[in-house]
Amino acid sequence: MSADPLCVLSVHAHPDDEASKGAGTIAKCAAEGIRSVLVCCTGGEEGDILNPAVDTPEVRANLNAVRLQELHDSVDAIGYAALHMLGYRDSGMKDTEANAHVDNFANAPIEEATERLVRVIRAERPQVVITYADDREFYPHPDHVKVHDISLPAFEAAGDATRFPDSGAPWQPSKLYYTGWSARRVRALHDAFLARGEASPYAAWFERGFDDRNDDSTDRRFTTFVDVSSFLHKRRAALLAHRTQVDPTGFWMRLPDEVIREVFPWEEFVLARSLVETGVADGDVEDDLFAGLRAPVRGDP
Repeated sequence: MSADPLCVLSVHAHPDDEASKGAGTIAKCAAEGIRSVLVCCTGGEEGDILNPAVDTPEVRANLNAVRLQELHDSVDAIGYAALHMLGYRDSGMKDTEANAHVDNFANAPIEEATERLVRVIRAERPQVVITYADDREFYPHPDHVKVHDISLPAFEAAGDATRFPDSGAPWQPSKLYYTGWSARRVRALHDAFLARGEASPYAAWFERGFDDRNDDSTDRRFTTFVDVSSFLHKRRAALLAHRTQVDPTGFWMRLPDEVIREVFPWEEFVLARSLVETGVADGDVEDDLFAGLRAPVRGDP
């Protein structure tokens, strides 16, 4: 059990990733009084404008500042207590000209980027760190790959006094999670769109082979399902805060929260590292990222 104030730290690649991956879980943590910290590794400079209503010359001329403001608005909607920008440039999609920028996140030396993340971990002292799995096949964005590649060594180095001694006092997080989408979730939402007579945005996922690589057997890797049914409105507000990236009239936003609440009210995670005892090794499924870390309530046995 942790005697320190509970804290969760999420590592994301770009502005808007914090809204589409685990936002309901963070909103739930924040509502419980758990300090929630966001690390955003890039400024999203390569993001295009996907909402025609805000595609104006003024927005295009100031897109970097606009996206940063959108990020702050999303952070407020979710309930993050702190935002740390890791300071790198968006690397762009794989095999594009943007990959060549020397100050891209993907081009940063692993040790340098890891130390930047270690510095934040030591300053914020989270028990739980959330990051990305090593997905180089279905969504091989260079920045998402790099998030994974620095998160594991940062988790291990943060508590080691011999690593990066000038980057703060050592602090060892207890649990490391990967955020992700189960095949069960994708199918449930896909079917819900079709049941309403709507075109499903997930059809493109299946066309790209999602169903070939994700099924009931691969879903077994998910160890943790957090009920976010009471926080779906926070997740939606965070997505809509990214006005350049999310069209409020687009099909991604056409599935009402009440339908999502009925068909799949969870966010799922993979427990990748744990320094505390959990039942996951025995096949148990968690419903709390802080399982094994919360101090017992007075009166508990």
